[in-house]
Amino acid sequence: MDMWWKVGLVLVMCWGLSSSEAREEHLDSSPRTAMSRAPLDFGFVPSVVYETHAYYEPGPIGVLFHMVHAFLYVVQPNPFPKDLIVTVVQKNMGGIKGDDYKKPENVVFLLQAIYYELGFIVLTVLGVLFVLFMPIVGLCFCVCRCCENCGGEMHQRQKKNGDCLRGFYMATLIATSVFLAVGVTITYAANQNITSQIKSTRRLINTNIRDLKSFANYTPVQIDYLTAQYTTAKNRVLSDLDNIGTLLGGQIHNQLEREVVPALDNALRMTAAMREAKESLESVTTSLETLQEGTGRLQNSLQSERASLSNTLNDQACSNGDVTHTCSTIRGTLSQLALSANFNGLPEVEAPLANLNAVLETDLSNIVQKGYSSFNDTPRMVREQTKGIVSEVKGLLDKSCGEIIGFTKMFPVEPALENFTKFLTESQKNIEAYYPQIDQLDFYRWIGCVVICCMVVLVMAFNFLGLLCGSCGYDKNATPTTRGCLSNTGGNLLMASVGFSFIFSWVLMGVVVTTFVVGGNIEKLVCEPLANRQIFKIIDTPYMVHPTKKNVLPGMLFQDPNIDLTIGSMYRDCYENHGLYSALQLETKFNFNRFLNATVYNLEMAKLFNSVNVDLQGMLLLEQEGKDNLIDFANTGIGEIDYQAYLTEVNKGVTVVDLLSYANELEAQADQLRRGALENALKGHASSIRQIHKDQVVPMEQAMGTLSQSIKLLQKTSRELPIKVTNVLNAIEVAEYLISNNVSHVVKQETDKFIKNIVGYFSQYTVWVKHSLEMEVAQCKPISNIVDSLEIVACSFIVDSVNTFWFGLGGCCMLLIPSIIMSVKLAKFYRRMDTEDVYDDGAENWS
Repeated sequence: MDMWWKVGLVLVMCWGLSSSEAREEHLDSSPRTAMSRAPLDFGFVPSVVYETHAYYEPGPIGVLFHMVHAFLYVVQPNPFPKDLIVTVVQKNMGGIKGDDYKKPENVVFLLQAIYYELGFIVLTVLGVLFVLFMPIVGLCFCVCRCCENCGGEMHQRQKKNGDCLRGFYMATLIATSVFLAVGVTITYAANQNITSQIKSTRRLINTNIRDLKSFANYTPVQIDYLTAQYTTAKNRVLSDLDNIGTLLGGQIHNQLEREVVPALDNALRMTAAMREAKESLESVTTSLETLQEGTGRLQNSLQSERASLSNTLNDQACSNGDVTHTCSTIRGTLSQLALSANFNGLPEVEAPLANLNAVLETDLSNIVQKGYSSFNDTPRMVREQTKGIVSEVKGLLDKSCGEIIGFTKMFPVEPALENFTKFLTESQKNIEAYYPQIDQLDFYRWIGCVVICCMVVLVMAFNFLGLLCGSCGYDKNATPTTRGCLSNTGGNLLMASVGFSFIFSWVLMGVVVTTFVVGGNIEKLVCEPLANRQIFKIIDTPYMVHPTKKNVLPGMLFQDPNIDLTIGSMYRDCYENHGLYSALQLETKFNFNRFLNATVYNLEMAKLFNSVNVDLQGMLLLEQEGKDNLIDFANTGIGEIDYQAYLTEVNKGVTVVDLLSYANELEAQADQLRRGALENALKGHASSIRQIHKDQVVPMEQAMGTLSQSIKLLQKTSRELPIKVTNVLNAIEVAEYLISNNVSHVVKQETDKFIKNIVGYFSQYTVWVKHSLEMEVAQCKPISNIVDSLEIVACSFIVDSVNTFWFGLGGCCMLLIPSIIMSVKLAKFYRRMDTEDVYDDGAENWS
């Protein structure tokens, strides 16, 4: 245990707790939480695999251990007296003086202790009585037999059930001897187990020392790895700072984009509207010219055709009876061969077209693209305006990195651990120097235990030899005075067994009582509480050691007994292979996480980040020339065109009647006439009308369709144009006002997010360092392994074996009593008597 405390003190020294209060003034000002852009990969802390497996499986002898534990539970079924021990220690911390033991409370404690130890006391008293009375009984028995009493008379009485009694005594003695053999085997197995486990003890010592050396060797490497990983967070921060234009400026751009881009898009769409309006006006002009020219030609053609057809109808052939009606009908439709629409009276659109051409001389698209370029230049503006701050932050990061590395170098960790390794090496050599003496002492112990076993074996051997000789030499027909030599030898051997039993039994019982009292109480008061960790509850009881010191461990390590650190909690953390930082609760004296927070993100760095300010007032979305161009577009006169006049004429159609229908009807009426010149003339006119429709009407209808589409498009554009221009200009003004006056809010919001991302990297590093310190750095499994190894060696190797030893030997001692009785009784049947009973009839039955 002393070595364990030394190890703990050395490890604490390695962490430099004497300077643990440094640099905590910045804790409250450092950010506690931050959302990082992406999780950082700090890799894995170099780990160490410890060799010691503090687990013991006793094997077959474990059955005997369980039997002994069950016996001790029967002897002592009371629960562990934690409260009694704590109360007694606290009440008598200064020692018992004078008549303190007579105080009522001390008397009560004594009675409670007697009640707890009642089973041990009873068995111990019985054992002491056995030790005291067995020699006396043996002496009295010897004297009594010398006086020819107590079966000492060499005369055997005659009994009718003599053979039955002899058989019973023999069977009982055989059973007793067999149980004696079992008992001495258990005793020898326990004795041999102690010797065998000494080698395992050496293995545990060696592996524990190697584990402590590994602990000492890996701890500096692990600490260096933690400090080196600051570079990972630092490099990510530097990467973000180098890309601050893209990251911060891009986010500002994205926030403003919702207002700026739609306004610019609408302005850009106005350039397309201008071109469409120009194309529509040019189309109107072209279509109108085409229609006006076509109207003149078509009117001449219709007039000529109408006159020609009238001449044909005035021919003499139309005066015949049947033909007259048909000619009259056709003559009545001649007026339909005329124009319907008049395009010559429509207003001209030359003035709006000229105005629009003047507007298009200004390249609005290029002006809008300049607005786009200016807005998309936000990342560059952010990068240029934060260049100085980024440079200063980089300097602070380098400074923080140096402080962290310098801080870890402030304490002589490596020299201290090197000294600790040397201490372990020297301790191992000193322990190994005692191995020959331990082996020699164990050999003496082994010889002593073998001698004790040989005492029982001697008695058991006399029993078996006596039974063998007596049974083999026994002659049923021989009288007590004529029994053979072999039978007599068997009886003498049995009496020798009785004599050695009286000689050795009290010595054996003395050994049993001594080992029982010591081993049994150690098992119940030390090993069982250590196995279920109740012993830690006693040691960790507040104010157990001193009325002014709450906890033992922090008082020894930190001279601060008020820290909530217990041996039990430390053992649990080390058993789970947590870091020594967590097991010893070093954050109470050395808050490394607080130091990191104050170092990696200090007040100076926070002040720099908070001073980030981006000015976008120099950004111009749409030049005044572009705004004027939009206004001029709205004032080109497109809205003043008489669209209804155009639509009225377009909707009339080119001619009064559809020329194709008219030609078809004319041809149908011609078919009703008799074949002749008139029929052929009318069909010729129908063909001419179709040709006029094809050559003149169809192109005019196409021109009218184009004119109709252009007029409708212009009408729609003119109706929506003022509103659209107004909306575009208003949106541009709102976006420019946002950039000029309210952009600070957006900049502040996005800057805070950017700073949180930067701080998030530091937070990830500090959280990772805290977790690594608590779980992975200086994993203190060797400390719990030392405790477990001590438990295995002291309790499993030694105490369990000692308890099994007295358990088997005690059983042999108790079996010696029936062995004595049966041997005395049975020897009467085997020994040669001096006298015998004689009857006149010659009948004999010896007992």
